[in-house]
Amino acid sequence: MKIKVCGLNPNRDVQLCIDLKVNFLGFVFYEKSPRNVNISDINILSEYDKKKSAFVAVTINPSDEFIKKNIIGNFDYIQLHGSETKDRVAEIKKTGLKVIKAIKVKEEKDIGLYREFDNADIILFDTPGMEKSLEFPKNLITKLPIGTKYALAGSISEDNVENISKLGVNFFDLSSSLEGQLGYKDHHKIKSFIKKINEL
Repeated sequence: MKIKVCGLNPNRDVQLCIDLKVNFLGFVFYEKSPRNVNISDINILSEYDKKKSAFVAVTINPSDEFIKKNIIGNFDYIQLHGSETKDRVAEIKKTGLKVIKAIKVKEEKDIGLYREFDNADIILFDTPGMEKSLEFPKNLITKLPIGTKYALAGSISEDNVENISKLGVNFFDLSSSLEGQLGYKDHHKIKSFIKKINEL
């Protein structure tokens, strides 16, 4: 199973996640988000020994200038949540970054959109809530493609991850369910979730 924890603070949460062997550490660049990263905090990321963890910049329609100035050299992956096309994914990959493309799923027909992005390294099936903590529709989970390239986000928690994994999902992206208060990760919740995953 692969785990991505999103909405991390570069100063506060990174070492814990590395020590717990979290596969992907996500940092949000979205000004309306309570988890938005201060650009000046990016520099601290270079001080960590990532070991086998990968750093992910979560963005919406990022410009070439933004990518060049802030993302290249600091992150392994860029996650795209906007209206980016397959061609845009190809352009970004030329910079050396790996790409996670988010597909917002409201109904079953939305799932098939992932086929347009066969050049993305990872496909993330998400709710359309943009951090509103919407639950991914349970009836659609079984319709998702299975494999290590496909991740699921949307109200995944320690309480439901076992049942979701039984539906074939083995790559989980979490954010708000690991918080004590909005925008602040609860380290006990992160530890508890990873313990649950290790038991599974």
